[in-house]
Amino acid sequence: QVQLVESGGGLVQPGGSLRLSCAASGTIFKIYSMGWYRRAPGKQRELVATITSGGTTNYRDSVLGRFTISRDIAKNTVDLQMNSLKPEDTAVYYCNADLVTNTPDYEYWGQGTQVTVAS
Repeated sequence: QVQLVESGGGLVQPGGSLRLSCAASGTIFKIYSMGWYRRAPGKQRELVATITSGGTTNYRDSVLGRFTISRDIAKNTVDLQMNSLKPEDTAVYYCNADLVTNTPDYEYWGQGTQVTVAS
């Protein structure tokens, strides 16, 4: 069984920084991509950033230049460095992975970690 476990959320003042980490564990043969999504209160879940096994990254426009996604293929981990945080970044952040395991399932999600940006 595959599990994604996030860590690193919390409360930070506007302009501050946080680093989110996600570790995938279980029977994993290959990970195609990993990423971060978020859901703010009253809004739909949205993509924040993704990174492929080849290192190609994709960011939503509102976080470009402020957030950086990185991945350790050997450890099956993905991090999200968030700088210059704004109140509108407040949301529950979810780790996502597209991978190959020993079941037909291929997309997995973490339980979410709360990020609150407020003074």
